[in-house]
Amino acid sequence: MNKKYKIFDVHNHIFPDNIAEKAVENIGRYYNRNMYESGTVDALLKSGRQIGVDRYLVHSSATHSDQVKAINNYIADVVKSHSNMIGFGTLHFSFEDIDAEVERIVSLGLRGIKLHPEFQHFVIDEPSMMAVYKAIAGELPLLIHMGDQNQDSSSPIRLARILDKFPDLIVIAAHFGGYRMWEDSRKYLIGRNVFMDTSSSLAFLEPAEAVDMIRSHGVDKFMFGSDYPMWRHSDELDRFLRLELSEDEREAILYNNAAKLFGEA
Repeated sequence: MNKKYKIFDVHNHIFPDNIAEKAVENIGRYYNRNMYESGTVDALLKSGRQIGVDRYLVHSSATHSDQVKAINNYIADVVKSHSNMIGFGTLHFSFEDIDAEVERIVSLGLRGIKLHPEFQHFVIDEPSMMAVYKAIAGELPLLIHMGDQNQDSSSPIRLARILDKFPDLIVIAAHFGGYRMWEDSRKYLIGRNVFMDTSSSLAFLEPAEAVDMIRSHGVDKFMFGSDYPMWRHSDELDRFLRLELSEDEREAILYNNAAKLFGEA
């Protein structure tokens, strides 16, 4: 890579040092793959420095309702001590007072919500989730894991139904709108009012297919994501730069679109 790009990585999972190893092992076991990084903040910064990441969006997901407050406190503490990071909070469908926690998330300085349906054990358009979307629609953006090889809990058609019901919900649909479900993403999400990130997709999509999806959906709706600690930053950037995109398109996806969304230009 000859040119130095500004980079805003919108997809980074982080964990406290004392549980990071176990958390990463669990993720690797679910996806049946070796993980490249440890999941700690220090390892994130080391990986990101290899490609010169300027800004990171960091998050973690609560697998049980009693983890919600602790995780939100942890993410808030991390971003307070790292000026190059913004944080997303977590919610859980069984949390007792979702509206109150959304208010607290805002007061903590967190900028949105991250959900992972498979790890949090919910189907994204089930009735129990409607209170979550209602609480954040028009208030906080939602970064949501999309797509799964083994179950249908986060399929693109389900997100399309949510977008119909909550038109003011700002959504970043991870993994080109559906990990391993890219044809469904084309069918149900391309052209909709939804952002997408590039994470955990470019290793599998043919470059021409990725470019076609980006341009069909709109370059202004795509953002770069590494899915740390699933992948090395250097590998994900290399894959992205193999796409036959113009310099303006690269700069938009790597930094400008996220900076505009989060007011960080």
